[in-house]
Amino acid sequence: MRRISKLTGTIGIIGSGLVGKAVARLAVRAGYNVVISNSRGPETLAGLVAELGPLARAGSVDEAITAGDIVTLSIQLAVFEALPADSFVGKVVLDQTNYYPGIGNFRRADLDKGELTSSELVQRHLRGAKVVKGVHNLGWIHMEHNARPRGDAERTTLPVAGDDAAAKAVVSGFIEDVGYDVVDAGSLAESWRIEPNTPIYFWPYVPAIPDGLTDAEAKKLYQQAGKPISPETARQLIDGTQRPSPIGGTLEGMPPIHVALFLELASADTVKT
Repeated sequence: MRRISKLTGTIGIIGSGLVGKAVARLAVRAGYNVVISNSRGPETLAGLVAELGPLARAGSVDEAITAGDIVTLSIQLAVFEALPADSFVGKVVLDQTNYYPGIGNFRRADLDKGELTSSELVQRHLRGAKVVKGVHNLGWIHMEHNARPRGDAERTTLPVAGDDAAAKAVVSGFIEDVGYDVVDAGSLAESWRIEPNTPIYFWPYVPAIPDGLTDAEAKKLYQQAGKPISPETARQLIDGTQRPSPIGGTLEGMPPIHVALFLELASADTVKT
């Protein structure tokens, strides 16, 4: 399996919410073609596609899967079973989902007990695909604002995990093209090291917000890039982590400014409990 060319490669995106839009913007800026989809149909994406430009088009979920050299799951974990598993056979899948117990009325005992990771659960459903965990551990704001070209002193590092080395290489190449260094965090079974409530999840990628700012000032500052993380530091964070207990993320564990912005922009269904 060769690294895909950004001149001819296509990223199929499932989910057109805040995360899916951020991935689409990064991909087209790097020169990739994009087919973006959602559950409501391509006609609902006309405005987004117009914003993204000629490298992007809207499609059905099946069209995004078929077209994608990499297919991103820019969706809630809660809806993973609705994915058409047979359509993913042979596909490289970038799993951006995270387990937040209760979000979307979704909770599983096997995840709560640590019997498997959320990406192992996705891989079990998409049995013929090659699932790689990545671009899941920072929010949509910093996904865009933290991206930097190769060689930039402010370029930061993201982890990936997966069971197929060739698929990890393909995904890593894409992540490098859109603005990040990459470190390998191991297999899907080891991907708990980069899940919510671990040292490399979310907080390292956001700027510090000092006390005493107004809400408007804090939101403006928060939407700037965070401090960069070197590959060496990322490796130390991953290797030094212990499995969280309880397992899974919470809104209370996120920066309050992020939650406020999220609630302003996300649909009500996203935070339904």
